[in-house]
Amino acid sequence: MSKIGQKQIAIPASVTVNVDNEIVHVKGNNGELTIKVPKNLDIKLEGLNLSIIRLQEDKKTKSLHGLYRQILANAVQGVESMWQKKMEIVGTGFNVKLQGESLVFKLGYSHPVTFEKVEGVRYQVDGNNKVIIMGIDKQLVGQVAYQIKLLRKPDVYKGKGIRYEGEKLRIKPGKKAKAATSAA
Repeated sequence: MSKIGQKQIAIPASVTVNVDNEIVHVKGNNGELTIKVPKNLDIKLEGLNLSIIRLQEDKKTKSLHGLYRQILANAVQGVESMWQKKMEIVGTGFNVKLQGESLVFKLGYSHPVTFEKVEGVRYQVDGNNKVIIMGIDKQLVGQVAYQIKLLRKPDVYKGKGIRYEGEKLRIKPGKKAKAATSAA
């Protein structure tokens, strides 16, 4: 039994949820999301609570039960208060600027790298080395943040590159540090 799938989703007063067969419409102050739920799951809306019920007891349905409960909970939370990922750019001369609706990065390449706006996501630049990615769809916000990180992944020796705020990196020792420890 899925323990997460059994929990009900509390719907805040500022969010409206409509269920049409397998399609759930979640609408709030920040926008609207539409989620298609598999046929072997049933959605029940009782007052300000949303619950998911399995119609079959096979392994696949059991695994989808908790997944779709959490996807719906993330949608409810996203339309009420947006999801955000904070990223930082580390390195000498590395920076970011907001140009129109796209981000322009200087990452040590011979040219600036432009990251175009993705529909459903907003960018905010804090200083010249921090980016905040905001949106109502948690999966899309995380995906865009990862695509930005891929522009210049953190270097394993110095840690230069784009990383999530608060991300811990394992820095490798260089040749000199390695030679000093083996000689001792």
